[in-house]
Parts: sequence; C-alpha cells; structure tokens
Amino acid sequence: MKRLLVFLKDYKKETVLAPLFKLLEASFELMIPLVVAAIVDQGIGQGNLNYVYKAGGIMILLGIIGLIAAVSAQFFAAKAAVGFATGLRSALFQHIQSLSYTEIDQVGTSTLITRLTSDVNQVQSGVNMTLRLLLRSPFIVFGAMIMAFTVDVKAALVFVGVIPLLCIVVFGIMVLTMPMYKLVQKRLDEVLALTRENLTGIRVIRAFHKEKEEIEKFKKSNEELTEIQLGVGKVSALMNPVTYVIINLGLVLLIYFGAIQVDAGHLTQGQVIALINYISQILVELIKMANLIVLITKALSSANRLSNIFDISSSMTENGDASIQEEKEIPILEFENVGFCYAGAGEDSLSNIDFSVYKGETVGIIGGTGSGKSTLVNLIPRFYDATSGQVLYHGKSIGEYNLEELRGRIGVVPQKAVLFKGTIKSNLQWGNEKASDEELEEALKVSQAKEFVEKLDKYLDAPVAQGGKNFSGGQRQRLTIARAMVRKPEILILDDSTSALDYATDARLRAELKARKESMTTFIVSQRTSSIQFADKIIVLEDGKIVGLGTHKYLLEHCEVYQEIYDSQYQNPEEEEGADE
Repeated sequence: MKRLLVFLKDYKKETVLAPLFKLLEASFELMIPLVVAAIVDQGIGQGNLNYVYKAGGIMILLGIIGLIAAVSAQFFAAKAAVGFATGLRSALFQHIQSLSYTEIDQVGTSTLITRLTSDVNQVQSGVNMTLRLLLRSPFIVFGAMIMAFTVDVKAALVFVGVIPLLCIVVFGIMVLTMPMYKLVQKRLDEVLALTRENLTGIRVIRAFHKEKEEIEKFKKSNEELTEIQLGVGKVSALMNPVTYVIINLGLVLLIYFGAIQVDAGHLTQGQVIALINYISQILVELIKMANLIVLITKALSSANRLSNIFDISSSMTENGDASIQEEKEIPILEFENVGFCYAGAGEDSLSNIDFSVYKGETVGIIGGTGSGKSTLVNLIPRFYDATSGQVLYHGKSIGEYNLEELRGRIGVVPQKAVLFKGTIKSNLQWGNEKASDEELEEALKVSQAKEFVEKLDKYLDAPVAQGGKNFSGGQRQRLTIARAMVRKPEILILDDSTSALDYATDARLRAELKARKESMTTFIVSQRTSSIQFADKIIVLEDGKIVGLGTHKYLLEHCEVYQEIYDSQYQNPEEEEGADE
C-alpha cells in the first residue's frame, strides 16, 4: 500500500482538510448531549421556554455547522480518492502496456482486467472511508468517554466496564472475518475469470453444446463463493446483537446508578440523558470503526495485488539506441542458432533455428499445429526475446535497436483479426496517423478490402463496432492487412492472417504483395501450401525445428513433412492444377 500512496501526492491539501473537517463535525456532535442536558434541566425542568428556544437554536446552529463540515469533509475525501484512483489506474495501465508478451501470458488477461477495475475501485473506497472515518471514530469514542467523566465520575465508571467488552467483541469479530474476506475476494476473482472466459468463448461453448457443463462449473464456483460469504456474514451478524446486549446492559446499569445519583441529588435528569447519549455514540462509532477496518482490510488486500503487478518488470530490455542502417550486401534478417522457451514451459518451442533473408524476398512458413510458426515470427518485432542465439536485423542484434523504431519498420498482421471501435479510417490510421486518404485507399486496394469498403455508405468513415463485430471474418482480416500496409513496412508479417480468404482473393493479395517486392520483405505464415508455394524460400517447421528450407519445388522433392502437407491438401492432379493458376 505504501508504494501506492505516491498517487496521493497531488492531493496533500485534501488529505489534510478531509479528516480535519470530520473532526470538526465530531466536536460539534460531542456538544449535543450537553445542550440536550441543559434543555432538560434548565428549560423543561424549570419551565423556561425561552431557554428551550435558545438552546434549540444552538442545537440547530451546531447541526448546520456540523452538516457543512461533513459535506466539506466528504467533498475533499471524494476528490482525493477519485484523483488517487485515476492516477493509479492510469499508471497501472501504462505499466501493463510496458510488459512483454511473456509477463502478460503469465499473469493472464482476466487477472489484469480485475486489477484495473475491481481492485482499483476497492482501494478507492478504502482511501475515501479512511480519510473520513479513521480519525473521527476514535476521536468520538475517547471524546465521549472524557465528556462522560466531566459529567459524573462515578456514573462514567460504567463506561470503563462496557467499552473494553465492546472492543473485545467488535475487534474479535473483525480479526475472525479479515482472513475470510480475503478468501471471499480470491473466490470472487475466480468467478470473474470464469465469467469472462465464458463470455469471450460463448460461440465455442454453443458450438460444442457445452452450456450445461459450463453452467454447472459456474454454479459450483458461485456456490463456493456464496458459502464463504455466508460464513463471513454469520460471523459478522453476531456483532450487532452481541454489542447491543452489552450496550443495553450498560444502559440498565447507567440508568440504575443514575437514578440513585438523581435521588441523592448528585446528578440531574439531563446529565443522565447526556451519559446515555454518550454511550450510544460510542456504540455507533465502534461499529463504524469495525466496518471501516474490514473495508480497509479489503482495500489493503487489493492494494497488495496491485503492488504485485507493479513489481512485475518486463523481461524485455529497451535500452537499444543503435540507428538502423540499410546495407544491400548483407541479409535484412538473420536467425543464428535461435532457441526459445516460454516461461514455465517444460521444453523449448524453438531450437537451432538458422536462416537468413534478403531484402525483397518472400518467406513462407508452414508446419503442423504447435510447430512454432507464430513463435518464430513473434521474435522478429521482439514480442518475445530469444532465450538462446540471436536475431540480426541489418547485421545487428535486434536488441541493440530502439524498440519503437524497430517496430515502426515492421507491419504485423496477427492470427486474430482485431479491430477497434471507431471508423475504418481510424483503424487504418493505427498504421500511420498521418496517412492521407489516398494512402489509405491504396492499402485497401492491396489488401483486397476496397471492393467491400467502397460499397459502404460512409466509405472510410463507416463505423466499426468493438472488435469489428459488424464485419465478417474475411473482411476483418483484409482490414487488418490494410492497417499494416498503411505503415509501408520494410518487413510485413502475415501470421496465418489469410485463413478466412477464398483462394481467388488470396491469389490477388499475393499478386499485389509481389508487385511490392522491391521495397518490402514478406513473411507469410500459412497452413495452405497454395499461399506460400511461390515464395522465394519456404521454412518447414516440426516440433520447433527446421526440417525443410527451400523453394516449393525443392521441398516437394526433398522434404517429407512438406510433401505430406501438400498431398493432404491436393488429392488429385486437377486440384493441383487449379491451385497453380
């Protein structure tokens, strides 16, 4: 929690004024029982209505001042808490953006979303309530006790017996429930993660008719959460009845001894009423303090989880400052005995990867599922760093270059076609914010997206729903390819990003890319040999190793794995002839 308090540095004034105004309100609240006592004794007891009016006016004035103080305290506490949460959320989001794929894979997307939403909100509530009540409640408890002793020492001894019992009950229950609340939060995280997984995978669940199984899984997780919440609720529910029993016993004793003192002439009726008000104030504040501590416990638990995210540092260093200098005589990209292993994985995903690519070449990458195709191309823009060997770009290790400059020269079209809410134009401008409409249209033409975009009512300004849900899979793929082409990249990586395209559209796309060979090196990851058979070189992967490297014709003659893939896709000569057209 301490490391998060830095986000309150811009709200020092508010963090001081909020509790101060709350203490001011509490001071006026402590005066009320004395005014009531005076009204009973000097006003009602002596039949002095003028005194009742004057004292009543004083009570109203104290109430108004207290209200102003309370509202001011709430304003400053809310301002500090909201500003704190805003800064924290922004810093957390920025930190998450700085993490490499490795750390994001380890933590998990659902966990990061929970941290950015639920946990930040929990900490915000904790800061708000702490500024308002952390000083006020103890101030009222001890202030009421002191005021009771100023009224009558003997009668106030009841407070000495009652308050420790109240503290034992209140804080005893709090100690029991604190670890239970932590467990509740943990179970809540699990329910949220399960919910998110189901909502994002709803199509798969329905496709495999797994609704009942997922409902049962959710029901079980939800019941575990409910069971723990009920347990914590039962323990917490003991607080009110037990504390009220104790306080009522204290009131009985107070009234009994007070009556004796009144009969003896040592106390007035108003003073007894004041003592009863003070003991009631103590009860209310102790319960408030217990609830506050429970809330603070939850906030601290969330703060620790947030701190754990901040403690994660990216495994990818970004200290490179070498300038990129193009040399035609050397390969644009080289893999030298590269190996890679995902964090926590039992074995390498890639091993002994050696190949070189010259500018303008088209490289096809093919292999079975899990052979390491996507992993290989993810090393080029440094989404991951090789665990052994090195990747050279223009003769230097890619780690020596500035990461922003490196990625600025690479256009990546990932397997999952992701579009963002906005317009077609705003999505394409992710590739280049300053791109003109002519450049955007050229990118659409290359990607074969222009044919359907120009039919839309608003053309480039046509709306795009979140995730591009208002477009088909093939349309989304073509728009993401156009987005990469707007950048005019030196290296274009198509990571199985034409899988939803028909053969004719795929062929036209490859023809457009081929026409730009002089200025662009292209990597095509595909499951279809038809998409890569005209590549300058084809890399065949199996179990993370290169088992074939060469042209389509060479691999058909010398690579058994490639032959099997090709034969599985073309069962007769007619299909092969159609694919070559």
